[in-house]
Amino acid sequence: MNIDFKNGKELLELCRSKNCRISDVMLLRECTLTEQPERNIRKRMQTAWQIMEESALMPLTEPRKSIGGLIGGEAKLLNQQLQAGKNICGSVVSRGILHAMAVLEVNTSMGLIVAAPTAGSSGIVPGVFLALKEEYGFSEDTVLDAMFNAGAIGYLAMRNATVAGAVGGCQAEVGVASAMAASAAVELMGGTPKQCLSAASTVLMNMLGLVCDPVGGLVEYPCQMRNASGVANALIAAELALAGVPQLIPFDEMLATMYAVGRKLPGELRETAMGGCAVTPTGCKYSVCGSCG
Repeated sequence: MNIDFKNGKELLELCRSKNCRISDVMLLRECTLTEQPERNIRKRMQTAWQIMEESALMPLTEPRKSIGGLIGGEAKLLNQQLQAGKNICGSVVSRGILHAMAVLEVNTSMGLIVAAPTAGSSGIVPGVFLALKEEYGFSEDTVLDAMFNAGAIGYLAMRNATVAGAVGGCQAEVGVASAMAASAAVELMGGTPKQCLSAASTVLMNMLGLVCDPVGGLVEYPCQMRNASGVANALIAAELALAGVPQLIPFDEMLATMYAVGRKLPGELRETAMGGCAVTPTGCKYSVCGSCG
């Protein structure tokens, strides 16, 4: 049985023919290709989720200073603002951004995280998932289902485009992570497979052209703040899709466009710390590679 879909169109056709969710198709694919029983595959995903959850929660009470010294303690500040009722974004978005920024604190202090799909974008998927779990009381099994949905989007991005900032800019890292989270959020909230891919396409459209310009050559700043904005983008796209707002450009076309745009970005804007935020007067103070002259 051919279950190894190559693009979004084939994924949607499998969902239609089997009358199932994206997460179901992705789980079946993993079981088929690895020749492992479902319980083994779900156990591995459970391990990934537990690491995500821990990294998204720990800095709220135990702030972590990054190796480069550019970030640390942001998640605790955001949590204090939320607990005091002073947040302005609403509960889900506020929770999502604080959890996303927490994961980046763990990553940049050499803690254990899950690259989803990369270390520099690792806060977005757990940020969205944990915010929705806290807000709506989803069970761990339900969250694990959503993880397989997100995995399907990440797999398609890696197969047909890139998730590397050095190849496609930050749109390929934070952009794809946000697309993964958006699609999974739609499924969590009862949306259809078509709506899931619509949300993923909307994210890539809204983040098209985002450059990768790490200050000092470190995956700390502006990476952490872009993870927070990625959470917001994912939730906005999910909201649009669930409301039935049409997305004119299919996911496969938007993914190809993202890849093409990324390849056209100048080298200075693809993880070299030789352009963008990295070469502002303040950014140059943290340069360790002489890129500021």
